Amino acid sequence: MTDPGIELVYDDDCPNVDECREALRAALAEVGAPLTWKEWHRNADSTPRALRAFGSPTVLIDGHDICGDIGALTADADSCRVYQNECGCLCGAPSAKLITSAIRKVEGTWNRR
Repeated sequence: MTDPGIELVYDDDCPNVDECREALRAALAEVGAPLTWKEWHRNADSTPRALRAFGSPTVLIDGHDICGDIGALTADADSCRVYQNECGCLCGAPSAKLITSAIRKVEGTWNRR
């Protein structure tokens, strides 16, 4: 068992990526996981082709979009992502609560440190 594989897919000019990073830090702290993740710049040569289809910012846990199939179905390159927060409003970055919930769904497959 390992810690969850967290990945952030983003564009350099994304106005929401810093907010997403803060939400990642808060979520990982909440579940007691290391405050580390892999970042993929969507247009970098080293970024796997499959990840380039996601809008910015996208958070993946163990290779799965935190929004489930809906996130993958609505992914579109060269676009911003939108998320629905707990109040039902649309926002440009996932909330810490949304990320925490996604981590907890896979929590049984990794050990906390």
